[in-house]
Amino acid sequence: MVADLEMTIILNKMTKEVETLVKQKIAIQGYEGSFHQIAAEGYFRESIEIVACQSFSELAQKAGQSEDTDGAVMAIENSIAGSILANYQLLQDADLHIKGEVYLQISQHLMALPGQAVDQITEVRSHPMAIYQCRKYLKSMPQAKVIEMADTALSAKEVREGALQGVAAIASAKAAELYGLEIIAPNIETVHNNYTRFLILGREANNISASANKASLYFGVNHEPGSLAKVLTALAKANVNVTKIQSFPVIKKEWEYYFHLDVEFESLEQYYLVIRAINKHSDKLHVLGVYQKGKTL
Repeated sequence: MVADLEMTIILNKMTKEVETLVKQKIAIQGYEGSFHQIAAEGYFRESIEIVACQSFSELAQKAGQSEDTDGAVMAIENSIAGSILANYQLLQDADLHIKGEVYLQISQHLMALPGQAVDQITEVRSHPMAIYQCRKYLKSMPQAKVIEMADTALSAKEVREGALQGVAAIASAKAAELYGLEIIAPNIETVHNNYTRFLILGREANNISASANKASLYFGVNHEPGSLAKVLTALAKANVNVTKIQSFPVIKKEWEYYFHLDVEFESLEQYYLVIRAINKHSDKLHVLGVYQKGKTL
């Protein structure tokens, strides 16, 4: 009897040790060294397995399949460039739930094979968003052709793997370290106070906890004057902070829109007031997630 008990304890201990070795598989848009990876590792604060996706559509698809991933991290807006509108539609179509969020300060660096100078660069590669964020600096490089790529980290990877002399990438410091490139111009973003918000996604909704203080949802209103104003008035009465409201057209219904809403609240009572208020004026409410407001890395 004692031997059986000891064996059970040993087996339970071994099971826990094995479980700690099994890494969560998290889908991201981009490759190793991307800002998505930095955000994912910063949020989970544990060793994770990155599932690289070439597009946000692929990310949403893999995030919805249990055999491929345990979750996903997806950029949704940038403090300079604004919302990534297509990703809001992906959230609905993929039936994914928002489980959390994280904010990442974005620092863009110009990097190349070691031993090169900025005036030797004839081509710069990066993701369109990174190029946009560094447009002022790039104007100081009239000799360089700017090429849009699918990912910042991929740009760095290809410079290294192709041993491309005279070609630079704009990417993270992590990418430079990972691919053995030299940062020849650091922090070239036009606005240094530059942040991207990332959503943490999963197939199952969170159980609403007492510590939750933010919610993301979308709703439709009747196609008549004052419909949206009634909802906004109700939100004001609930004394919640609306941090995001974004309109999107309803597919196949001309000039009708639904609205994505992010709200912050101090208590769950306020949250339920919001739900009741919107339900009073809309029969198309869908909650994407109730979670804790994200921290900045």
